[in-house]
Amino acid sequence: MKKLFKLILNLIPRPILIRLSYVVRPILAFFLKGNTFTDPIDGKSFKSFLPYGYGTQRQNVLSPSTLSLERHRLLWLYLQNESDFFSAEKKVLHFAPEQAFYKRFRKMKNLDYVTTDLNSPLADVKANICDLPFKDNEFDAILCNHVLEHIQDDTKAMQELYRILKPGGYGVFQIPQDLNRATTFEDDSITDKKERAKIFGQYDHVRIYGRDYFDKLRSVGFKVEEVDYTSKLSESDITKYCLAKGEIIPVVSK
Repeated sequence: MKKLFKLILNLIPRPILIRLSYVVRPILAFFLKGNTFTDPIDGKSFKSFLPYGYGTQRQNVLSPSTLSLERHRLLWLYLQNESDFFSAEKKVLHFAPEQAFYKRFRKMKNLDYVTTDLNSPLADVKANICDLPFKDNEFDAILCNHVLEHIQDDTKAMQELYRILKPGGYGVFQIPQDLNRATTFEDDSITDKKERAKIFGQYDHVRIYGRDYFDKLRSVGFKVEEVDYTSKLSESDITKYCLAKGEIIPVVSK
């Protein structure tokens, strides 16, 4: 199973993977039913979650029912328990919309929900994050998770995100981050896919963000709250929901 998932992730383009997952997901959920782990997004429980990772496989991290990973479940819990995302009327922009959220957010009557991406079949608007076709101060909330590590000019992308966020609005800009690293590492001379995967963790990543990521967001104008939401949860809940203890949620505001 472990080798099969790695092979699938490396060989099949993401848009096709998204379409295939609609067929595979209910089959996986049926065979893995149990009571050990729970996906808080849909409340379903399983005897195990699936492994996931482009290089080293992490065990028990991919939910069979929603296909959520640790970061998705953590974000769901944060938005549900600590924000007005599920209750207040908002115009929301969601970059590279994750399947775990897409249909659920689309159905929420309080949201004017817009999705965008260059390639995703779930995107309403095909757009370059460095040159967005949206008005200044247009969105109450922006979700842009695990996107910026793919963008060469992430400063320009951050400036665009700041431009389109309303004053008083907020965003969540999660990224893969090495909190043991003080400064972000990037090297444009590394172009080989295997070398990129080895150094950056994935073949299409262009940097490894360090703790200075939060200050870079501040430098373009955002106020940034570094939220360690797992610190508010019990050890049993962290285990039950298969979360990454100590993961920081970058919550920005304007």
